[in-house]
Amino acid sequence: MELSILLMEQIAKLFIMIFMGYAIVKMGFLKDEDSKVLSTLVLYLIVPCVILNAFQVDYTPEKVSGLMLACIASLLLLFILLPIVNLIGKVLHLNEVETMSIYYSNSGNMIVPLVAFMLGEEWVFYACVFMGIQTIFFWTHCKNVLSHEKGFNLKKIFTNINIITIIAAIVLFFAKIRLPEIITGTLSSVGAMVGPASMFVIGMLMGGMNIRKVLTNKKAYFIALMRLIGFPFIALLILKISGLVGWNTDGKKILLIVFLAIIAPAASTVTQMSQVYGNDSRYASTINVLTTLGAIVTMPLMVLVFQMVM
Repeated sequence: MELSILLMEQIAKLFIMIFMGYAIVKMGFLKDEDSKVLSTLVLYLIVPCVILNAFQVDYTPEKVSGLMLACIASLLLLFILLPIVNLIGKVLHLNEVETMSIYYSNSGNMIVPLVAFMLGEEWVFYACVFMGIQTIFFWTHCKNVLSHEKGFNLKKIFTNINIITIIAAIVLFFAKIRLPEIITGTLSSVGAMVGPASMFVIGMLMGGMNIRKVLTNKKAYFIALMRLIGFPFIALLILKISGLVGWNTDGKKILLIVFLAIIAPAASTVTQMSQVYGNDSRYASTINVLTTLGAIVTMPLMVLVFQMVM
């Protein structure tokens, strides 16, 4: 119960940040389209700093074992849930923003600060495993869907700063190379902006919306319900059946971190990519806002369910 209360408090803080971004636009200091600059900074600078810094930890057998468990659990969920979402999208005639909002979660912008606060900085390492794998999905699958591009350009994928950062972070960890403190300190400071900056983008986009339409969009409520309740229950069933919890002495805690990433609100990256690639970023932002607000209630409840089931 204590964990659920802490979770509720942190989500509420993120929602207040959304309101700040909304207020700055409504007060006339900035325009909603100015958020595109901030979106670009988040995608290409702040998130890479978070990933690289998270892997700057001491190499130990326990860390490697936990890393493998988090990696297997993350891949298992992402690969099994993808065809399920595609099927739901086809049956219910959902558009690409809706399907991507159901599938992709705010695993970086929300989970990293939540895990650091609730479990401690040392556990952020495992949170970044899911985030790193999902980042690869973002820049391959999600980017193609939202930009309407066909096929995969391997050169573009492996020259993307996010993919390069993931590879570099893993190599440095297994090679037991620690960067100078002045570098890690800088990475930590920049990475700490991921939550506020991402929430400001959502709030700024909201500033250009008709809030009444946001709160009365019935389709968006359905997508939010799928993202926050339907999807997590399917994921929990998969984790339970897999038996992965017994693979590590900290198995339950590591799987909880992966599960937190699954039950998070819709990814703000979907909003940012929709904005960068000319898709419906306002609708993506509407879904993000509704899921962020709803997550104040649903995430603590889902954590309670996880603790009872696992």
